Amino acid sequence: MKTQFFNRTEAGLILAENLGSYASRDDVLVLALPRGGVPVAAEVAKRLNAPFDVFVVRKLGLPGHAELAMGAIATGGVRVFNGEVVNAMRIPDEVIDAVSAEELVELQRREKAYRTDRPPLDVEGKTVIVVDDGVATGSTMLAAVSALRQLYAARIVVAAPVIAAPTYHEIQSKADEVVAVMIPEHFYAVGFWYKDFSQTTDHEVRELLTQAARGHPVEA
Repeated sequence: MKTQFFNRTEAGLILAENLGSYASRDDVLVLALPRGGVPVAAEVAKRLNAPFDVFVVRKLGLPGHAELAMGAIATGGVRVFNGEVVNAMRIPDEVIDAVSAEELVELQRREKAYRTDRPPLDVEGKTVIVVDDGVATGSTMLAAVSALRQLYAARIVVAAPVIAAPTYHEIQSKADEVVAVMIPEHFYAVGFWYKDFSQTTDHEVRELLTQAARGHPVEA
């Protein structure tokens, strides 16, 4: 039984083995949560012969309490909200709009850095496999799932080499399918499950996306 991955590339190869039913289907897209999810997703997309892109998610932190997320903004300009936080804190619309505008600038900057001038893949009506290198609390992944619902993805599959057991069960209630190689009860941190957990750079993300675009040209 696998107890640790050598690096994200190996993790992606192993994860892809668990996603074989999605191989060579014209309705499947693979989206990575950058940056750590990109090398994993790149291997998954290669093995499944599927188009590959990033899906950027930026949390909307409450001013003065940035760790308290009142929602998130994602690729496509989609906003999702944490209704409990917004209602409990009585956060006015203008505060949400101001933070959203600020995060949108950063989201667009990152997307341009990652894919330059290529447009994002259209997820409407598609089966979307969302990949990260590991999922601890799941807040970013859950925001991605909510955003993809708003973008009319037909089916959402969350996939990661390792997902904390409580989070795995939570995501199951939101996504159509959750796929993981390991689902530990005692998670610690994502890096614990990798021998090599060196940081993925913007340059590496760009290179992997460029290589994928050559194999699967993005339709304008």
